[in-house]
Amino acid sequence: MELLQILLLATLQGLTEFLPISSSAHLILAPVVTGYEDQGLAFDVAVHLGTLAAVVGYFRHEIISISSDFFRSWFNPAARSRESHLGWMIIIATLPVGVFGILMKSLVETDLRSPLVIAITTIGFGLLLLLADRTGKRQRDEYAIRYKDALVIGLFQALAIIPGTSRSGATITGGLFLGLTRKAASRFSFLISIPTILMSGGLLTLDLISSDTPTDWLSLSLGTGLAFITAYLCIHYFLRFIETMGMLPFVIYRLILGGLILLFLV
Repeated sequence: MELLQILLLATLQGLTEFLPISSSAHLILAPVVTGYEDQGLAFDVAVHLGTLAAVVGYFRHEIISISSDFFRSWFNPAARSRESHLGWMIIIATLPVGVFGILMKSLVETDLRSPLVIAITTIGFGLLLLLADRTGKRQRDEYAIRYKDALVIGLFQALAIIPGTSRSGATITGGLFLGLTRKAASRFSFLISIPTILMSGGLLTLDLISSDTPTDWLSLSLGTGLAFITAYLCIHYFLRFIETMGMLPFVIYRLILGGLILLFLV
């Protein structure tokens, strides 16, 4: 891979994985727009690993607290805390995407990767995000999420299997509709991305193992590192400014992107 291609794709993955603008859409469209050959499965695994490392690194203290309280509560129900409760909510919210991901894997990899599908989902879910941002009460934090709320957010995340939807965009939309603050909806979206990216990366890795494609370790290493840096910075600044910035800039971007796809690629 060329250095410029590595820089472009790794930065795209790092930024778009956690912004509500769809990483899959950008990675699918990038070779079409730039003329580069498809980056290949190994590079997809590498940049997913970079974004996973970023979100784990950023939320490392929360992950340790949630995990320790979650397992402690198994042996001592009286030790249940808001962290152990949040751990259960993360598990429940992850279940739908695991089920739908397995059932729809072949469909997603073929028919749903078309520019028309991406344009429709980019625009449609952008407008849905705007509606959620404008109508949501924004009064609850992530620790107030109930079992039913977690399942609803999980179903929104399952919809993001369709390219152009945006995993973070869908889950933040679901959280806002349920009355979470922008920051709480975003934090919960980032936390449930950890098992989701693990599952997605695991499936990609299995496919990679079964293929005979030669490995360019230098390109993969650069891609992983760049995806990590951009994703970490993206999470930090997104959470810092989202309460005052709102979702409108991302909605406008999605509408412009979807319109350009319809105009030039469909």
